[in-house]
Amino acid sequence: MRLNALVAQLDDELGADKFSDYCPNGLQVQGRDEVLKIVSGVTASEALIDAAIAANADAILVHHGYFWKGEAAQVVGMKRRRLAKLLAHDISLIAYHLPLDAHPTLGNNAQLARRLGLLRECSLYDDPRQVGDVGRLESPMSAEAFAERIAHVLQRKPLHIAGGPALIQRVAWCTGGAQGFIEQAASHGVDAYISGEISEPTVHVARECGLHYFAAGHHATERYGVQALGEWCAENLGLSHEFIDCDSPA
Repeated sequence: MRLNALVAQLDDELGADKFSDYCPNGLQVQGRDEVLKIVSGVTASEALIDAAIAANADAILVHHGYFWKGEAAQVVGMKRRRLAKLLAHDISLIAYHLPLDAHPTLGNNAQLARRLGLLRECSLYDDPRQVGDVGRLESPMSAEAFAERIAHVLQRKPLHIAGGPALIQRVAWCTGGAQGFIEQAASHGVDAYISGEISEPTVHVARECGLHYFAAGHHATERYGVQALGEWCAENLGLSHEFIDCDSPA
């Protein structure tokens, strides 16, 4: 299909125009006009670009793209190498950040909840442009058992800060670098909060607010939204799709 038609479909499905974000959502680097194959991945690293070139992709679909607010504007070094490869091989880069976190079925938070068996009840914030969810486990379980479930699903052992009750049932979650939302999670009276990253203050907030905190990895918690979006393109738009996981321990 035509590149502009693909981007229009994705923008519409994700409601990209509703978000004030830290980067441009949608088409970030323009490649060839005709798109037959998409490669998806979490971050538009040089390793992902190399893999997409080897896979004969026409476009790369990611969660973490380029041109973040506050980054240096000069096209030098790493940025030059990445852009040079995209332009030389006429490959488009399409990126969705907050719109992909927030989508009710394809989004990172929705996909993580499905895998961990979390039943969503409401949003973490009243503002629909904010991300994060609150819900519950179908049956209460110990913090240790829940940590084991996270490790099994994500293939990465979470860092567990024990501050909550013996059994967990009500849970809040927000993928990626959302450790700063922990006090908002606590205001919902949850037993546990899951995110990707951890900061030093997160430890004390968890203990003092009486909830468990699980830092499950930024990359690990955000693998699934972009996969689901790529599969949506294959199912609804007739495109070929391949997810390539350039793993990161962070």
